[in-house]
Amino acid sequence: MTTAPAPWNHRPVEVGLVGAGPWARTMHARVLAAGPETRLAAVWARRTEAARQAAAPYAAHVAAGFEELLDRCEAVAFAVPPAVQAELAPLAAKRGKALLLEKPLGPDLAAARRVADAVAEAGVVSQLVLTKRYHPATRAFLEAARAVDVAGARSCYLHGAFLEGDFATGWRLEHGALLDLGPHLLDLLDTAVGPITDIRATGDPRRWVELTCEHANGAVSQASLSGAVAVPRTLTRVELFGPQQPLVYDTADIDHEECWPVLRNDFASAVRTGTPTPIDARRGLYLQGLLDRARCT
Repeated sequence: MTTAPAPWNHRPVEVGLVGAGPWARTMHARVLAAGPETRLAAVWARRTEAARQAAAPYAAHVAAGFEELLDRCEAVAFAVPPAVQAELAPLAAKRGKALLLEKPLGPDLAAARRVADAVAEAGVVSQLVLTKRYHPATRAFLEAARAVDVAGARSCYLHGAFLEGDFATGWRLEHGALLDLGPHLLDLLDTAVGPITDIRATGDPRRWVELTCEHANGAVSQASLSGAVAVPRTLTRVELFGPQQPLVYDTADIDHEECWPVLRNDFASAVRTGTPTPIDARRGLYLQGLLDRARCT
């Protein structure tokens, strides 16, 4: 059952979008322009023609530069590679802009820390686009997991988008599944099972990587990640095991379109109330720390 966001009784949050690639066009621009909680005020990208194409369907302003974008919005959404986000997000935070951030926060832990530190110093609202976290089915699973005595867990996030197509982008092909898909599974395991205290990785992130996580409650979890395997559909699954029947989370039958109204409402509500969200830059830094430890093993 889908729980609709509460009616919106505030003026829409004016959002500027940085980036005009496939993800910016298919998700960020479309979702932010749909409202009523947000309005796509402006788009800026290093390729002006791409920015124009992303902005045109929604009559958004095409900014000539990043500073002009900041002048035209109260919040900034990023849909760019991690290194670009890590460069620009601190500048937006210093200008007092709320931030809708992609994962990972940056290409490495030091860059992620600069983003999180800038957010904390400026005291601005931030939120991560960990998409599945905003689906009602995910929230129901995480709530049910609180009552489970977990001894062990196994999980996977597998698809073939790195093999070809719009999402076989440079940073994904360079860093592989660990940086791109890892934040999703580690966030789910850390929340459903318990805080991760140790993590080890084997394999090649550009092909297949296995993570073994130890949790504060003594449970052990496994995570399989790949963006370079031919599967008929994206496989995202988490199974929790213990003395009770397994608790299973599987995205095979969920409609991902249900994520976006929740994400948009959560972000706009946080901006209008000034209340930090739990899935914020600090959470992003925590997840990046786990990724860094996994890469170092």
